[in-house]
Amino acid sequence: MEMVVHPDDHLNRIVNSLRRITQAIRLSSSVVHDTLGITGAQLFVLQQLAEYPGASLRELADRTLTDQSSVSVVVGRLVDAGHVARRVSASDARRSELTLTERGRALLRRSPELAQTRLVASLRGASAVQLRATASVLDRAAGALGSMREPAPMFFEPPAGKRARTRRTKSGRGRR
Repeated sequence: MEMVVHPDDHLNRIVNSLRRITQAIRLSSSVVHDTLGITGAQLFVLQQLAEYPGASLRELADRTLTDQSSVSVVVGRLVDAGHVARRVSASDARRSELTLTERGRALLRRSPELAQTRLVASLRGASAVQLRATASVLDRAAGALGSMREPAPMFFEPPAGKRARTRRTKSGRGRR
């Protein structure tokens, strides 16, 4: 007796997996915000800068698997908050280098595990054939939703010009 697999069975698995991934990233981002007062995307950027100090915006975009304009918004917020420093490269005045400040390193020392980090690690373990097929299917789905027109923002990061809600500290002042 042979089991018949229907296309809807695979479709159900795909949609449920997308729901689980989205939920895990949302929960992880919520824990990061509650613990550190920053977004999950901001923590992801800090983690990459810890591994690659002095990275340029382009290099950081590559490391975070996102568009340069999207990571630029996140970096700008981290610079404004004093977690990241931007300086002109000593070897090339056209290049900006990004590094963690002591404040940024302190955040990393008390940071929770991040779902995005586990997601990327898991995907890096897939074969090129699996990644190509998955990318094709997800590009088609994103296109059907009309979400292929602009660069994708980092997970759960507010668009440029909008700030994440701030958390009140004991002093009563807001914190990002």
